[in-house]
This record gives sequence, C-alpha cells and structure tokens, in this order.
Amino acid sequence: MVTSAQIKKYASELGFDACGICKVSDVDVEQQGYYKDWINNLYHADMDYMARNKDKRLNPALLVEGSRSIVCVALNYYPAVKQPEGHPQFAYYAYGKDYHDVVKDKLNKLFDYIKSLEPSLQGRAFVDTAPVLERYWAAKAGLGFIGKNSLLIIPKKGSYLFLGELIVNLELDYDKPLDLSCGNCTRCLDACPTKAIVKPKVVDARKCISYQTIENKGDIDGGIIPNLNNRFYGCDICQQVCPYNRYARPHRTEAFNPNELFLDLSIDKLDELTVDEYQRIFKGSAVKRAKYSGLKRNLEALKLYRKKYL
Repeated sequence: MVTSAQIKKYASELGFDACGICKVSDVDVEQQGYYKDWINNLYHADMDYMARNKDKRLNPALLVEGSRSIVCVALNYYPAVKQPEGHPQFAYYAYGKDYHDVVKDKLNKLFDYIKSLEPSLQGRAFVDTAPVLERYWAAKAGLGFIGKNSLLIIPKKGSYLFLGELIVNLELDYDKPLDLSCGNCTRCLDACPTKAIVKPKVVDARKCISYQTIENKGDIDGGIIPNLNNRFYGCDICQQVCPYNRYARPHRTEAFNPNELFLDLSIDKLDELTVDEYQRIFKGSAVKRAKYSGLKRNLEALKLYRKKYL
C-alpha cells in the first residue's frame, strides 16, 4: 500500500518543487467552455493537435483505463545564469536540456517507486505531449492557480515551472484547490507587446511571440516584427512582469543549465551558425522543435526589426 504522503515525499526527493493529487473526473463546465471557445475562435492558430482528441482532453479517464487519480508535479526552471542582455533572447525554458525528457525521467522514477510499494499500480506519465489540460489539473491538485497570463502560478514560487502528471489506477488522498487569484492585477495583459492575452486566462496564439517564433511553421506575421524587441525564441514578458515571480529562485536541476556556447550566441554568431554548430549547441534541447530553418527565419525577422525599428 502507498500513501499520498509517501508519493509527495519521494517526489520532493527527486527534485520536484511541488506535488499534489486530485481525483480523475470530467473537466468542469467552466473549463470546458474556456477550451471550446479557444478552439472555436481559432486562438490555437495552426496547432491542429490542440483541437484533436477533445473527448480525452476533457475526460482523462479515457487516457488510462481504470484510472482513479492524477499525481501532478511541477519542476522549477528559472535560470541562475542568463544570456547577456544584448544577445537575441531565448525564453528561459529553452536554456537547457529538453524538459520533456528531464521531467519524464523523474516521473518514471516516481512511478517505479509507487509500484515498488503497490505492485497493482497501472498508469502513464505525461509531459506536455498528450491531450491533458496540465494547468487545470495542477490547479485541481492544489499546486497553485491559473493566472491571467493563463499559466500556473504557485504561491512563493512563481510560474517558471514545467508540469507533468501520472494518471494512475489507485485511490489516494486528494488535495484541495487553492482559493487564490490575481485579484485586480493586469500587469501581464498590459505588458504583452502584441496584446496576445485577449482577456484574463485566454491567449490568442496568433498574436503571441512564443507561438510565432517556435510553433509557427510559416513566416513570422508582419504585425509581430515591430514588437520583437530582442526576443528571438519564445517570450517571457508575461512572466517577467508578474508580481508572483518576485519569489522565483534559481532551479536545482543541472540538466537545465545552459552551455557556454549557448550563452555566447550573439546576433553575429547566430548569423554565422552552421547546421553542424546548431546540432552541437542544441543537442537534446527543446529549441530543436523550431529546427535550424526556424532559427534562421527568426534571425531574419530580428534583423528586420533592428533595421526598421531601432
């Protein structure tokens, strides 16, 4: 037999910064409305996978047969060492190794630990690669609350967090959601240079610099370029202005530390970057999602910004 307290204790030993547990259920009506409106308004841009598997996204029991509980975890990625300010800026999440691999490895270890105590365990680990409403379930499990920037915010820790889940067949003790919110604060809405946060908790990906420089497979929208400033891959501004992130502290995960070649990427070095250098610098990195061609596209957009708007 395994207890929720044992699971949380071992999750902490693995380096997770938060762990909570909630019961498997249908997503509530309010969140279903948010999701359906987001899709219907085409705020997911060309991320077609976000519109697929709606039934599983709204009912995680369909993802794991016999599932009863969702173990939610969070792992801090706020960097201790940052790029020089004058260099083209990468979002903090992309500084080190691919979070999918790092978090999944830790989740698999947590799963093995639970199974050692409860051999009847069945389930799966998820890290942003399946139709799971991660922030919703993390909030349900009492980790934090969903802020107006649509991100999970954990009190005293902030929002620079990777999320993951174990959906399992065990009945466990469950945590309660936190009764917290952003209150009257609108700093993220006010600071977003492209006004991508169309209303609290709703982001139009088509206007978002992160989407345009990472997920977008075509050219960067011309209306985005005047607002790039020095952002090259992703954007953290809605987190940087959030008052809760004054509590952010450097992560403790070695795999998230940037290498020296990455920190040395000036605009000139990016301009001269070869495919071989790209492979070497970003080996095992989430940056490879945009591919070499995507980085070169971003570079041309940033050079155009500097030429026309600086």
